[in-house]
Amino acid sequence: MSAGTLLDVRGLSVSFADNEVVHSIDFSIAPGERVALVGESGSGKTVSALSLLRLAANARLGGQAHFKGQDLLAMPEHELRAVRGRDIAMIFQEPMTALNPLMTIGDQIAEMLALKTDLTKDRLAQKVVELLAETGIPEPARRANAFPHQLSGGQRQRAMIAMALACQPQLLLADEPTTALDVSLRGQILDLLVRLQQSHGMAVLLITHDLNLVRRFADRIIVMENGHVVEKGATAAVFAKPQHPYTQRLIASKPVRDVVELQKPSHPLMLAKGLRVVYPTPLPGMKGWFRRGEFVAVQGASFEIQSGQTLGIMGESGSGKSTLALAALGLLPCQGELQIAGQAWSANAARNTALRRQVQVVFQDPFSSLSPRMTVEEIVGEGLSVHAPELSKQQRQQLVMMALRDVGLGTVDAMAMAQTLQRYPHEFSGGQRQRLAIARALIIQPDMLVLDEPTSALDVTVQKQVLQLLQKLQRERGLSYLLITHDVDVIRAMAHGVLVMKDGAVVESGPVHQVLTQPQHDYTRILVSAAG
Repeated sequence: MSAGTLLDVRGLSVSFADNEVVHSIDFSIAPGERVALVGESGSGKTVSALSLLRLAANARLGGQAHFKGQDLLAMPEHELRAVRGRDIAMIFQEPMTALNPLMTIGDQIAEMLALKTDLTKDRLAQKVVELLAETGIPEPARRANAFPHQLSGGQRQRAMIAMALACQPQLLLADEPTTALDVSLRGQILDLLVRLQQSHGMAVLLITHDLNLVRRFADRIIVMENGHVVEKGATAAVFAKPQHPYTQRLIASKPVRDVVELQKPSHPLMLAKGLRVVYPTPLPGMKGWFRRGEFVAVQGASFEIQSGQTLGIMGESGSGKSTLALAALGLLPCQGELQIAGQAWSANAARNTALRRQVQVVFQDPFSSLSPRMTVEEIVGEGLSVHAPELSKQQRQQLVMMALRDVGLGTVDAMAMAQTLQRYPHEFSGGQRQRLAIARALIIQPDMLVLDEPTSALDVTVQKQVLQLLQKLQRERGLSYLLITHDVDVIRAMAHGVLVMKDGAVVESGPVHQVLTQPQHDYTRILVSAAG
């Protein structure tokens, strides 16, 4: 280990039972350096980082990981426990699951400080507020008494960073610290990490599949595929001239626009005028006994979608875009005018059956939207039992197999197809599960799909594949899409028109090339610039 190296990893291997998932990898990190560990889900990047602190449960480790001259993998547990949090800290991917829901943010940070330092009780409380203020949380003294569910996603991530920095570590392991955040929040968290890294002089190992973040943040990049390090080097050099085919594929995985441009407007398939969605809220004091207040989630939204057109709804969490999608699906009561092929949603659910056949939905997370207790055949064919009950079991099975082939999950081998039909969602990858969700929506031949963040949970290469599938289906079937997303690159690749929403209001709308290249509203400019 050289004098200029903080962490030196040699021959690190990780196995679970008889399955080796990380294969003898080498890398090093210098003091104050920013290094990105890049790869798709299953590449081994997260388990490699967890293994450095021996946090990967039931893992068998091999090799060496020298930190300041000591081998972390051979260190006695009581000595390693002192290193965790004090010398090497970690930011986990999903703060809502990493934070204790029964403890306030302040108490969780104070617990770390009490374990690792000898600060007095009064000084602990003061230090907690200082740490929250340093990470940019507004009203830090008040937020210290808040529970995780009372903070926004960005605030929870900042609280996690405050906890990780509590003992001023020399090395910070940041595991996908921005994955669950909106595009502008991603930029804010990244800028915060850079500022704190420079002010504290610590090294950072960023684990991510977001290449835009890597380009902006890292000095060096390490690329992993299937448990192997396939390429490493200076970030600028790797991006300019990637050597390994996998790295080339990652860098080339940015969504590509391949849609049919509309020639002239036709009668709109979906029409909304002055759409308004209101949630009732309790009023404080005696007023709440007699009446309720209201929270306006969507105010005055108007748009139309032609056959074969994609309308993108862009905005951050809380902007009202998903609420607008639910209203368009007839799942939320709304005020104003909303028509699908000239018909409005009815308060009588039975009367909406025909409309439901015309408009289907693909949700953000296929793992939670697909029943874990139903087979592929049951999931994909479920809509037929409602909209085509006259079909025989054999006819339904034939349509299910056709739908699976349409989304790239079919095969000509009859035995293999029969096995696929009897599999369950957990037996598929994330991209395959999203294809199942699309097949389920398509099987009843709808005219429109509402796509609610359809690729946000996917790796970049899988995201590109799913977008290409959606583009292909639109060209072949003339489908219309209402696309909900905060990803500007997805809007640029898929949409004909775009609505930008903020705080429930449409702040800008127009053709996609006009809005993204010449944004008029300050908020739109922020979103576009944050996307890089």
